[in-house]
Amino acid sequence: MKWVLASGNTGKLAELRALLGDGFDLHAQSEFGIEDAAETGLSFVENAILKARHAARACSLPALADDSGLCVDALHGAPGLYSARYAGAQGDSQANIDKLLAELRHLDDAQRSARFVCVLALVRHADDPLPLLAQGVWEGRILHTRTGTHGFGYDPVFFSPQHGCSAAELAADVKNRDSHRGLALAHLREQLRTC
Repeated sequence: MKWVLASGNTGKLAELRALLGDGFDLHAQSEFGIEDAAETGLSFVENAILKARHAARACSLPALADDSGLCVDALHGAPGLYSARYAGAQGDSQANIDKLLAELRHLDDAQRSARFVCVLALVRHADDPLPLLAQGVWEGRILHTRTGTHGFGYDPVFFSPQHGCSAAELAADVKNRDSHRGLALAHLREQLRTC
């Protein structure tokens, strides 16, 4: 089954390919020359659907979109929808982490609660009236400094109490299973079994 991923993010593509496993042929939208959709929604759900419809319309394939982000309680849910461009430039993870750490610098561990959120939307075609939706939430807190070398984005500063380390210190198979994206994809796979 050939799908387009409504993203050019290589980290997301690698994670989702690993999570989907055999039987799914997932390709980044950049392979088809598709530009990113305008993320004008006011929620992860709205943006995921917008992105999936945009990619499906551009290449006439079923499209999977992931809208995800980091929500920090002390920042009233920020960076949230704007996680990838929190410091301005799209996808500058180092600048995003620098800004986050600066904003939380005076807070102790008890005030640094956060969660990664992922919403997946799968449309079978651009005008699909019933997209499949799945979400996952990974609870944790923001560390004071970066630690670990795996993963991408905010992983080096996201501490998982479940694992006792940062997301960037987890082996890929553990992260893929237990992360917000892994949980969302497990829910999506359940829905696909019943379709």
